[in-house]
Amino acid sequence: MEWLEVKITVEAEAAEAVAEVLSRYAPQGVAIDLGNTSTAEQVTVRAYLAHDETIAERQHQVEEGLWHLSQIWPMPAPTFTSIADQDWTASWRETLPVLHLGRRIVIKPSWREYSPRPGVTRPDEVILELDPGQAFGTGLHPTTQLCLETLELLVQPGMRVLDLGTGTGILALAAAKLAASIEILAVDNDPNAIAVARRNARMNEVSANIRLLHGSLNDVSGTYDLILANILAPVIIEMAQLGLGARLRPEGKLVASGILAEQQAEVVTALQQNGMELLSAQQKGDWVVLVAGRVRSV
Repeated sequence: MEWLEVKITVEAEAAEAVAEVLSRYAPQGVAIDLGNTSTAEQVTVRAYLAHDETIAERQHQVEEGLWHLSQIWPMPAPTFTSIADQDWTASWRETLPVLHLGRRIVIKPSWREYSPRPGVTRPDEVILELDPGQAFGTGLHPTTQLCLETLELLVQPGMRVLDLGTGTGILALAAAKLAASIEILAVDNDPNAIAVARRNARMNEVSANIRLLHGSLNDVSGTYDLILANILAPVIIEMAQLGLGARLRPEGKLVASGILAEQQAEVVTALQQNGMELLSAQQKGDWVVLVAGRVRSV
């Protein structure tokens, strides 16, 4: 079979959003190529479309989807190249590197080899083995990195953790490996994400600590010491209005990201109007992570 390769080079923080658009039309997956470094500012995203009778329509859909995305992140037009049948699935896997995030976290694609180096790497590294599949959350996006760095500071043994919009399960996996005797509920409204997160939990031997739920905030009961919501600002605002704060224990904390710096004030206002207060904010590039808690009674 012949394939149509779609290729576009974008800023690193836009890569996962581009990959999400491309994955709608390339069910075999997409490739994010960092080149020879795990900290590249520019990355290349590739996807492969089967060359059949629907190819013209799907090419137009890809162009239209990327055009809409370019209104948020300026980016060049994609290039399209016809290629012969090949094992490109194996080749794109070579583009995902081992990532070192925060102080201790290492994200290792499931097909890569990695061993800590005495005297070079930390002896207490936490290694997450990850198979991204088609779910959001490879560790490349600044919001994921901000959440992981914040999670390192906040998670404690014995906590109850709620991960809303779990994607690949990357935050739930990190929580399970950073602290002992932890109980995690990981929620996503995408069944594909739940399947990927379940596979990753099994691969990291933390299935006993993570319960997966196909659903949304409305399907969640109980209260939690830590809530993780790496989604989008409008979704976080809506969840605040739907009672997100009620799911926090009195001393619990919400870690909210997927928020552009220009959206911070609107999100903070929504949290404050719904029983929460801002405790801290951190920015990386155009993105912020907010830590909030319940308003304390005087």
